[in-house]
Amino acid sequence: MKIHDVYPYLHVKNCDKAIEFCKQAFGVTELFRLTEPGGRIGHVELDFGGTTIMMADEFPECHIQSPQTVGGPSATIHLHVDDADACIARAVAAGATVQQEPQDWFYGERSGTIIDPFGHRWNIGHSIEAVEPEEMQRRYNAMLAEDA
Repeated sequence: MKIHDVYPYLHVKNCDKAIEFCKQAFGVTELFRLTEPGGRIGHVELDFGGTTIMMADEFPECHIQSPQTVGGPSATIHLHVDDADACIARAVAAGATVQQEPQDWFYGERSGTIIDPFGHRWNIGHSIEAVEPEEMQRRYNAMLAEDA
């Protein structure tokens, strides 16, 4: 078996507004959508600069629920961008809240975390240095020792 692609699939309350948030916050392009006669979005694909993220409204009859319904996110979407601070500021202007301010991390990235208006957690970062796995582990151990 060969895996060809992996697509994150987000379930949201009010998918229309979530699509607009992603357009404003991240500059994505909508590829296409499928909408029920009543307006509920069954499927939409958004282009995040060559990576596709799929979305749909909640379908409780199929046990498909948003983070707002289940009480919070259970996963994080990581966006690797050119300028994390600018991207986070743009997302906040579009309605996100900052969960963790951007900072430089031991693994060679500057990143911060937002929660979008629909309850999804996004970690947004950019590279600041190339760090070999052994050095990353050393730094991780040192960080954990400081916190102990």
